[in-house]
Amino acid sequence: MQRSATVTRNTKETQIEVELNIDGTGQADLDTGVPFLDHMLDQIARHGLFDLRVKTVGDTYIDDHHSVEDTGITIGQALAQAVGDKVGITRFGHSYVPLDEALSRVVIDFSGRPGLFLNAEFTRGAIGRFDTQLVWEFFQGFVNHANVTLHIDNLKGQNAHHQVESIFKAFGKALRMALTADARQAGQLPSTKGAL
Repeated sequence: MQRSATVTRNTKETQIEVELNIDGTGQADLDTGVPFLDHMLDQIARHGLFDLRVKTVGDTYIDDHHSVEDTGITIGQALAQAVGDKVGITRFGHSYVPLDEALSRVVIDFSGRPGLFLNAEFTRGAIGRFDTQLVWEFFQGFVNHANVTLHIDNLKGQNAHHQVESIFKAFGKALRMALTADARQAGQLPSTKGAL
């Protein structure tokens, strides 16, 4: 059974289509209109081994906020659909990823309860034109629609690009761990209460 989904989301601010295959090979086709976001989504696909296609048309003539947030929402929706009933998955995932002087930790739980706990003090307010506040907006949109609990900590870093990229790489690897099938609980839901 292939775990994949295609989601289209259209609002007055953005028009987005996402195709996601959890059991992919890390192939990405990305065009969000926000080049730095494309670079970060590529990290998720490559290190999570997901196949990911994203096409976002948004009101970037205002700023990048709506495009980044709504892309996070739509990827979260696609992931929730692709994961399905969560039977047999590992459920929890974590990763520490360095990028030169930067080090980030990401821990995820496919709990069915959305929650974002992000601790990162970026050394710059912008990376090129990309507002570092949008890192929060992307992940907040994602967790609200993927229904996951997500803890993100940038533990150290001096270069803001490195800080953010280490977060996205760690996120991809944590997702991969959480969504890997656990042979020891095949056919079982990874919860003592029988629901996620």
